[in-house]
Amino acid sequence: MLRIDDISFAIQGRPLFEHASATIPDGHKVGLVGPNGAGKTTLFRLLRGELSLDGGEIVLPSRARIGGVAQEAPGTDISVLATVLAEDRERAALMAESESATDPNRIAEIQTRLADIDAWSAEARAASILDGLGFSPADQARPTSDFSGGWRMRVALAGVLFSQPDLLLLDEPTNYLDLEGALWLETYLARYPHTVIIISHDRDLLNRAVGHILHVENRKLTLYTGGYDSFARLRAERRALQSAEAKKQQARRDHLQGFIDRFRAKASKARQAQARVKMLERMQPITAPEEARFHRFGFPQPEELSPPIIAMENVAVGYGDRAVLRRLNLRIDQDDRIALLGRNGQGKSTLSKLLAERLAAMDGKIARSGKLRVGYFAQHQVDELSLNETPIDHVRRLRPDEAPARLRARLAGFGLMEAQAETKVGKLSGGQKARLSLLIATIDAPHLLVLDEPTNHLDIESREALSEALNDYTGAVVLVSHDMHLLGLVADRLWLVNDGAVTAYDGDLDDYRRFLLQGDEAPRPKADAPAAKPAPKRPARDELLALRSEARRSEERVEKLAEMLAKLDVKLADPALYNDPHEAKKWSRKRAEAVEAMGRAETLWLSALEKLEGADKG
Repeated sequence: MLRIDDISFAIQGRPLFEHASATIPDGHKVGLVGPNGAGKTTLFRLLRGELSLDGGEIVLPSRARIGGVAQEAPGTDISVLATVLAEDRERAALMAESESATDPNRIAEIQTRLADIDAWSAEARAASILDGLGFSPADQARPTSDFSGGWRMRVALAGVLFSQPDLLLLDEPTNYLDLEGALWLETYLARYPHTVIIISHDRDLLNRAVGHILHVENRKLTLYTGGYDSFARLRAERRALQSAEAKKQQARRDHLQGFIDRFRAKASKARQAQARVKMLERMQPITAPEEARFHRFGFPQPEELSPPIIAMENVAVGYGDRAVLRRLNLRIDQDDRIALLGRNGQGKSTLSKLLAERLAAMDGKIARSGKLRVGYFAQHQVDELSLNETPIDHVRRLRPDEAPARLRARLAGFGLMEAQAETKVGKLSGGQKARLSLLIATIDAPHLLVLDEPTNHLDIESREALSEALNDYTGAVVLVSHDMHLLGLVADRLWLVNDGAVTAYDGDLDDYRRFLLQGDEAPRPKADAPAAKPAPKRPARDELLALRSEARRSEERVEKLAEMLAKLDVKLADPALYNDPHEAKKWSRKRAEAVEAMGRAETLWLSALEKLEGADKG
């Protein structure tokens, strides 16, 4: 059991924790969430003993091993597999000793212990973990120095998973994983035999891999049961209740203060006024929760172009003389929302670069609208910013004739306020750099926005803001992301990149998730969309827009009715309501009417979605 007991800690006089407590039983899987700067990573350092508490204590079982992934993973001449195997320090030491030991008793002890820790299956276990994280058998035999920094971080993650510490601390583990690796990790962590605490902004991971959420807020720790969606719902209910109680108390305080102000000087009322002063003093203040700072993105909207904006005929693309993708017959219209699916290395980023004109076609024909503007967010674009320049320097270079106030307004539209506008990029957080990169990608109001892993450095609130901005955006979107939640909110078409081809995927994201987790043979493309033939003619743009609008209106109606039902449930859960049978009956009747309306609304919504799906296939 991990016990965090009444801890306090401050950095340079700024308190991060004040009398914070939490208890996490052995084997629990916990997501650690909270605003940026709240102290999540600092808590990890406190758990590892890297920092000293100002007060309180952290209690772990004796001899408990704590494991995590370092921020950097250096490259060496040691193979990937050997690097992972070396992370089990006890096994490595025993194996080394077994080669030189001569005492028969010691040899027997070593062999017994190696059997106890299942040392002989270690290589197979390590290889299985590496395979799940995207390393082929050939890759596992290569030295770690052959790989980029992101892939070396995967090696480090594989090592700590293989060593199976009693307390596993993971800080944003999916930032350097693709969709396949993220799904594999999600499943692996759910089965992990010891305690896990994860800092993550991946909503799906926090819903599927953990059973509790530890929330850092106002220098306290609160443990919630359930995944992230359950936590968000419970917290919203608590905040609403706290706000209501704060308003009631403030009204009571105002009433008491008004009495005191009126009658303090009046002799006949002095005693009563004094009594109310004492009541005010004894009243424990209830503070209304602060509204979350939520900066929405504002993408400039492009003018409308005639469809298609891009059409390909038998296109091949690759690097040097090697074609990665062949016989591409694809069409993109301005209202498309396309997610690119496919295992790592199949060519998703290559297709993204082709669409963004960062790669030229090796063969075939590409027809682009004459006025087409393309915005591109590359997977490592945040690393290409000028670290010694400020965000306003970056924007000024793109808009040299704009007034400083206008440049600052652009930055503020992406959550980069005055303080960040004048801060050198090298000192900004990863999320702030990602916001700046999104601003740069969209500043010209592109008709097509190509996003390759845009969420790696964004927190949950920023990811929600991005999904809203993309849904409001009137240009086409092509999206590569390991964030299944974002894909589900934004994409309405799925393209599978596999075996050198790009085809329409016959299924939804849940089907694709199952395919990846089961490791079956590659899914078959839709029968009506073979890779070697041009894409079928799509319905008229006006018809598609009308169907999308109908589906959106139907969904909004369902959401409003769901909110109404939630409010009615709260009302009906109040015991005081049933003191008046007539009133209780009235509210019960209202709920029954809302349930009936919900059934009709859901039917209309499903019908609208079926029409839209049929149009997309047509």
